[in-house]
Amino acid sequence: MGLPMVGNLLRAGHKVQAFDLNPHAAEALQSEALFSRADSAAATLTQADIVILMLPDSKVVDDLLWNGAPSLADVLTPSQILIDMGSSDPVRSRDNFDKLAAKGIAFVDAPVSGGVKRAVDGSLSIMIGGETSAVDKVRPVLQAMGKNLVHLGAAGAGHAVKALNNYVSASGLLAVSEALAAAEQFGIDPHLVNQVFNTSTGRNNTTDVKVENFMLSGSFNSGFSLALMRKDLQTALGFIERMGTPDHQAAACTRTWVDAEGALKLGADHTEMYKFIRHAS
Repeated sequence: MGLPMVGNLLRAGHKVQAFDLNPHAAEALQSEALFSRADSAAATLTQADIVILMLPDSKVVDDLLWNGAPSLADVLTPSQILIDMGSSDPVRSRDNFDKLAAKGIAFVDAPVSGGVKRAVDGSLSIMIGGETSAVDKVRPVLQAMGKNLVHLGAAGAGHAVKALNNYVSASGLLAVSEALAAAEQFGIDPHLVNQVFNTSTGRNNTTDVKVENFMLSGSFNSGFSLALMRKDLQTALGFIERMGTPDHQAAACTRTWVDAEGALKLGADHTEMYKFIRHAS
């Protein structure tokens, strides 16, 4: 996700200095005049007004922010704004906001939805949490990467809604997988079944985007791993539990994704849930 997002920042005229543990991650951008690669995460901060993290989870974010010599928190200054655009835990994001605020540093959580395709064309949905003054300052940068920007409230709100969105998305994919498997077992062409779903009330992102392209085609290459979906589901379930609201479906859904991850190969795409359901039936 980070590579096409950087591409859109460059096309919008922003100067970008980036770091990735994979030294080959940014090779496609080396010819861009406004792009440079730093030798470390801390080195990206030397000339930055805005620092963006696009990382897998809160553990990685917290390690980068608070551990190491120097940690990012050691190098960040009050003139800079930190944006966490990965899928982090909302409670830990709120903690990071508080700890950085004590240092005079602004923190915004701005996770995204839309997958690689919308990261490429700059049409991501971006869910934002943080103080209005900081959000207003970074909005032009976020607008270079997304079309649907919603400021949801205080720090952590963006990550909370991101986790809940992925729970709803994962529930939909699981429901579609079970429905298609049952229809196929009855002798009905799953392509026709999905055609009906897409003109009826069962239509959702999975029926629209994933069934034909990645599931029934057998390609299973959407670009988002099953492990990351399982992680986001566990984040959502933990958040729902902390809120004390009903979690029966979230718990059942999460268990199925955990089971699927255990049964499928390492690195499986999240659309391989359909393969897991078919083989279980």
